[in-house]
Amino acid sequence: MRRLFDLSFLACLVITVLVLSVCAPVFASAPVESKGLQILEEIQDAISELAEHVTPTVVGVSAIRQLSQPGKIPRQGRFKVPGAGSGVVIHEDGYIVTNNHVINNGVEAEVHFSDQSTLVAKIVAQDPDTDLALLKVEADRKLPSATFGDSGTVKVGQWVLAVGNPFGLDRTVTLGVVSGIGRENMNLSRYENFIQTDASINPGNSGGPLFNLRGEVIGINTAIINFAQGIGFAIPSNMANQIIEQLKTGGKVVRGWLGVGIQPLTPQLAEKFGVPDGKGVLVNEVFAGDPADQAGLKSGDIITRIGNERLESPNQLSRVVAGFSPGDTVMVHVIRDGALLRLPVLLGVKQEKPIVASLPQTTAEVDLGIDVSPITDELAEQFSLEQREGILVVQVVQGSVAYAEGLRKGDIIQEVNRASVSTMREFRRILKEVQPGETILLRILRESKAFFVVLKP
Repeated sequence: MRRLFDLSFLACLVITVLVLSVCAPVFASAPVESKGLQILEEIQDAISELAEHVTPTVVGVSAIRQLSQPGKIPRQGRFKVPGAGSGVVIHEDGYIVTNNHVINNGVEAEVHFSDQSTLVAKIVAQDPDTDLALLKVEADRKLPSATFGDSGTVKVGQWVLAVGNPFGLDRTVTLGVVSGIGRENMNLSRYENFIQTDASINPGNSGGPLFNLRGEVIGINTAIINFAQGIGFAIPSNMANQIIEQLKTGGKVVRGWLGVGIQPLTPQLAEKFGVPDGKGVLVNEVFAGDPADQAGLKSGDIITRIGNERLESPNQLSRVVAGFSPGDTVMVHVIRDGALLRLPVLLGVKQEKPIVASLPQTTAEVDLGIDVSPITDELAEQFSLEQREGILVVQVVQGSVAYAEGLRKGDIIQEVNRASVSTMREFRRILKEVQPGETILLRILRESKAFFVVLKP
């Protein structure tokens, strides 16, 4: 592909305002001969050329779903979902990428091309965890296709072009910049690492491409914030390309599995676990027999790095591990009791287990406000407890620090300040050792899921 945009134009943009201000008097008499105007027109032409080049690779996608009426002939028992979304052709033989939510529950998809032709696409495979889907049409010609660029080189402030079918407006082109990278915790998908852009994205853009100035796909547009303007999100091309290759060759995505429960490392937890910089992810549970257990990871370890990637959030850890394949060996860096350990872990197959604990809320400096009891047969039956190792929380006083931290009746306290507790005597002894003003670290088990919490009496 010949270069669509001379990068020297971008440098010229920086001085355009100055040029225009200097040349303003000239514009009034001879605008055609103005150097500033020529620069702007060259930029305008380059962007128009880019749009003209990439637009034919963008398609409209409408899911075809099955009517739930018995006795219908399959084709007659189907209906099209109008104006569902967009997609991008990634290979001339008919492979198309779109969002999973665009064709969710569909049996086929109707694809609309820039030459006004329409084909019915087979749904090759879907990955709800990243909201991606792969389609395939059988065409009697080579289709115009786009190529993936390297989203790892994307920088905040660079220009991007979004193309799609918002509100059914065929192949709408919008220009903007990258507003942010590495956006997560948006609750849009399980593995999030979004590119944020202010290029206008609206309903119907979902599944469409986000192009850089070279005409390469650096993202798949997937979501907007409904109550905001100029805030859209795209799945990075590097993630999309990896997922699509697996969908194409294997029909599903197989992810690496570490086998731990994790939670964010709050400043309070970082202080209790002796992590000065507060960076890392806290392991609150290690699943028996899984890779982490076999490698020697323990509850209370702080995972700071996997391979060469420094970790700062549970979402990031999950995404990094999922990026490896089962059978890969990764070096996991952990802090344990103030010491830095490097543990090689042979990853297993991703299991359908939630790995991020349901966490309590923020702290409040009030009394603990909990009543505890040994776990008797009657209490185990009353609270439907499967585990009986620890001390049972039987009452939480409203307004107390325990209440503010999200503790509730039926929680099991398994550790206090990293020491296991199984009797009331052990529980009381450890609490008596707490000095005035010292915080208390509890390991809580709730509905078979563990998490840590810090209480300040």
